[in-house]
Amino acid sequence: MSSADRSYRIASIPGDGIGTEVTAEATNVLGRAAEVYGFDLRWSEFDWSCERYAETGRMMPEDGIDQLAVFDGILLGAVGFPGVPDHVSLWGLLLPVRRAFAQYVNLRPVRLLPGTASALAGRSADELEMVIVRENSEGEYSELGGRHNRGQPGEFVLQESVFTRVGVERIIRYAFDLARTRTGRVCSATKSNGLVHSMPFWDEIFAEIAAEYPDIHSEQMHVDALAARMVQQPDRLDVVVGSNLFGDILSDLAAAVTGGLGMAPSGNINPPGQHPSMFEAVHGSAPDIAGKGIANPVAQVLAGAMMLEHLGEPEAARAVRCAVEKVLADGAVATPDLGGSSTTADLGAAVTAEL
Repeated sequence: MSSADRSYRIASIPGDGIGTEVTAEATNVLGRAAEVYGFDLRWSEFDWSCERYAETGRMMPEDGIDQLAVFDGILLGAVGFPGVPDHVSLWGLLLPVRRAFAQYVNLRPVRLLPGTASALAGRSADELEMVIVRENSEGEYSELGGRHNRGQPGEFVLQESVFTRVGVERIIRYAFDLARTRTGRVCSATKSNGLVHSMPFWDEIFAEIAAEYPDIHSEQMHVDALAARMVQQPDRLDVVVGSNLFGDILSDLAAAVTGGLGMAPSGNINPPGQHPSMFEAVHGSAPDIAGKGIANPVAQVLAGAMMLEHLGEPEAARAVRCAVEKVLADGAVATPDLGGSSTTADLGAAVTAEL
């Protein structure tokens, strides 16, 4: 197959803060991978960000979704910056894209990489590898509800969660299918002792689907107990599936115990491939270090590797991951969070050169 047959249109949204810095390095790494493995990445960059919001009142233009629909993949930096409330930046860009393109799987693989240290003492890399499968389109992240009697003694808010059978079934089934490609273990995050409607519904559907996969070891745990296991016995976990809120929280915890948020990629996946999927680092825009050139680009580079795999370039994706591991294992080039004094560009260049 010629490189012309393997040409992909990629939308780059560097966003805010360190998002612009790490995305630049990821773009360089992916460009080199494309050269080496004989395919073409055609990039289009969009300046959709909190800075744009401050100037125009919108994170992205009204036809932003239509503009993105023609792409094969989206690489997102990070959104959020002081002065713009988090709910504005999240609902102004990230969540509309996830929902418009039915990116109902938020996939967050985490593992302890060479040259990095876990917050958990005495744990090996073999014990610190798992993947969080987070429902990404409904659940607790809902617009239903409201704030009433503002400023009055009787002021109150209602925040509704939405769990549909279609939504719950497809995310749990995705987790079981993924487990078949890994160690054959799935753990479901629940809280059915406190959330009287949504979580018993989730548990029932989990049990129904588990019965269809007799070859997969399945269990469910209350999310607080699961968080404790993630710290105390991470080796007992592999695929963890959770609702939008639970998956969000657990994936940050999983990243923290496997080397930190600076090392964790994620993908917002539309499994049928009817719409573009979007890939990003788990970390945020980190305004405290933005502009200093010291941000760790590894998470964004690995998010790019996830995108290559999703596009159908698994060999290039593996090469990117291997290049990252070799550079980290060598330790000669490391950003301050890894105990070194190298810059974002230094680490990005080292990975690019390793390819």
